[in-house]
Amino acid sequence: MNETDKRNLKDAISLRVRNLKDAIAYADPYRSTGTTYLHGPHLENKELESTNQSGAVVFPISLATTFRQSAPGEATGVNDPNSFGLGYEYSRTGNPTRGEFERAMAAAEKAKYCVAFSSGSAATSSVVHLLANGESIICIDDVYGGTQRYFRKIVSPAMGIQAKFSDFSDMEKLAEEIKDSENPKLLWLETPTNPTLKISDIAEVARVAHESGCMLAVDNTFCSPYFQSPLELGADLVVHSVTKYINGHSDVVMGIVCTNDHDLYTKLRFIQNGIGAVPSPFDCYLAHRGLKTLHIRMEASSRNAFAIAMFLEQHQGVAKVLYPGLPSHPQHELAKRQQHGFGAMITFYCIGERNQAAVVLKKLKVFTLAESLGAVESLAECPSLMTHASVPDEERAKLKISDTLIRLSVGIEACTDLISDLNNALNAAVETM
Repeated sequence: MNETDKRNLKDAISLRVRNLKDAIAYADPYRSTGTTYLHGPHLENKELESTNQSGAVVFPISLATTFRQSAPGEATGVNDPNSFGLGYEYSRTGNPTRGEFERAMAAAEKAKYCVAFSSGSAATSSVVHLLANGESIICIDDVYGGTQRYFRKIVSPAMGIQAKFSDFSDMEKLAEEIKDSENPKLLWLETPTNPTLKISDIAEVARVAHESGCMLAVDNTFCSPYFQSPLELGADLVVHSVTKYINGHSDVVMGIVCTNDHDLYTKLRFIQNGIGAVPSPFDCYLAHRGLKTLHIRMEASSRNAFAIAMFLEQHQGVAKVLYPGLPSHPQHELAKRQQHGFGAMITFYCIGERNQAAVVLKKLKVFTLAESLGAVESLAECPSLMTHASVPDEERAKLKISDTLIRLSVGIEACTDLISDLNNALNAAVETM
């Protein structure tokens, strides 16, 4: 930004901010989420708690694996809110740092309860463990490749829980799908989906699920709690890969499940302890630190994504762009109604064939060619060869996950640098045609 642009920006700000109300709106474009993300479970009670008697502003990391008992079978810290009334005996069962993070995430997701796991996949597995042999899952057809692989190759053959994949856009067809399934108990929904960014009506899916006696679990990873609140729309469970936006710095692998249902929470807590797929205290500390800047990061990356999506839609090297914020997106109006923003994930089809997509990905300099998403740095990948390579070929074809489909996770770098990077890479691909 040159000096003239900087002066024009300052002038524009001064024109917008004419009174205290304008100044407050300018200072907080985050819908007042920041206080919850930073102070979450402590907003109503600032009294010192048993695990933080020092008053440390940053909650201490408790690395202990075991805890002294006052008498045989009498756990320490029963009154500590981070022990959820159970006290501390063994760190797999309960840990102060993990409990602090779980309480913070429950507040962020507007839930009563949160249970943390060692990965997003472990969180998914914990939800499946709520089901019994002979029951079944109906999953949205366009879903993270690891989830589809887990349902197809582990859950169905090894656990006796059948998984079917269906389009969730037509409620009548979905109701029929449930009716035709054997002992259906769980609907699994991603919205937006990975990688084609389809949007489903959470409230309508929840209605159909509950009328059929099923639970609804929503993977809210792509939107994060900042842009979407599935529990308020009727979901029973919300799942996150904390690895992505919540942590946001590509240095933690973790997952969570949130719910308002005490019975489900009790079962999930038992599963967490029984399976033992718990995150380390240090990872909980890092993820909690990431949560404190979630609103700032999500706003910055989504603004970048909106501009990049508009740029891509105008570039000759792009055949089609899928971004919920664009009017061209099939569920644009639903996204406006259901979400608080459009997110920072973009999917587009480059022109040509697989070779052209490879040129684009190889020529990128600012974007990093890598799997995963939701970090401060921008990432690019080819789902058909990377994150969704495990999806059967015929399913990928049906879902239009072709070799020319590129998925972008837009970070918080300078928008002009990101657009310039994409422009250079796309131009190089066009030259090969």
